[in-house]
Amino acid sequence: MLPTERWRRRWERSASHRRLMSGSRCEPLAWESRCVYEQINYDVTDPVATITLNRPEALNAWTGKMGHEINDALERAEADKRVVGIVITGQGRAFCAGADMNTLDGLSSGASDGPAADEVAGIDLLEQPGEQDGEFTGQFPFLMTIDKPIIAAVNGAVAGMAYPFSLCCDLRVGTQNSLFLTAFAQRGLIAEWGLSFLLPRLVGPSVALDLLMSSRRVKGEEARELGLLNELVEPDELLPWCNDYISTLAQRCSPASIAIMKRQVYSELHVGLGAAERHAGQLMGESFARPDFREGVKSFLEKRDPAFARIGRD
Repeated sequence: MLPTERWRRRWERSASHRRLMSGSRCEPLAWESRCVYEQINYDVTDPVATITLNRPEALNAWTGKMGHEINDALERAEADKRVVGIVITGQGRAFCAGADMNTLDGLSSGASDGPAADEVAGIDLLEQPGEQDGEFTGQFPFLMTIDKPIIAAVNGAVAGMAYPFSLCCDLRVGTQNSLFLTAFAQRGLIAEWGLSFLLPRLVGPSVALDLLMSSRRVKGEEARELGLLNELVEPDELLPWCNDYISTLAQRCSPASIAIMKRQVYSELHVGLGAAERHAGQLMGESFARPDFREGVKSFLEKRDPAFARIGRD
């Protein structure tokens, strides 16, 4: 079962969120198209919200503040009815180089808890939900709870903790400049943030073990062949391709249907075929009663694009 709205809002209520969001000029739950963050850029151009990791001098290395800003921006995009889909990319020549090495140096020197650890995590490590919310309570599976499609526009290197971050996006589009590197074995670490669950389901156990144990570099063409990338395009076509994909969804597809099918796919990774089929029967019955079903049939018969309602909270 996907996380409740109550739990998802705990990001904004947590002490670390308030601390790490300090300096980001955004009022809570104010869904303006532009919001001034410190470590990301956020922009909405109907029907696309674009989140750009913006620490190019550090190859967009992950920090706790960046993690909280991304989560805040994702919730803004989800609430904005203009937004049909979300693109996440990196400024400069990297997508995200993983955890900030200065923070890792502090941890390797013995700071196993406190602000340094919190900076890597982007959450309060000791804070746990007050009730069981299923399989999506982690840092990166949060992306799977967003009701709108998320595309990772992989403009360069994806390393370390950026690996599971990118795999929690719904689609990944890259170029010949894209590079995937697990790096954990080279740092004396393990497959973190659910990567041991995500990667084998995408590429198979044997390939996953190869990538984890060797920490070898996987570049654009091989990344597409393995399934790490859905599409491979020219570098100057990366963002236009992602924008066009979302614009096509906005023109032809029901945002409500997309949201429900996204929930189906992720939540039913954890159930059997019979349960998934029964759930689909329930959801199909509900679909027949929605205006989008009537509009979908009518627009097909009238040979025109459908006019589906957008989803959001504003």
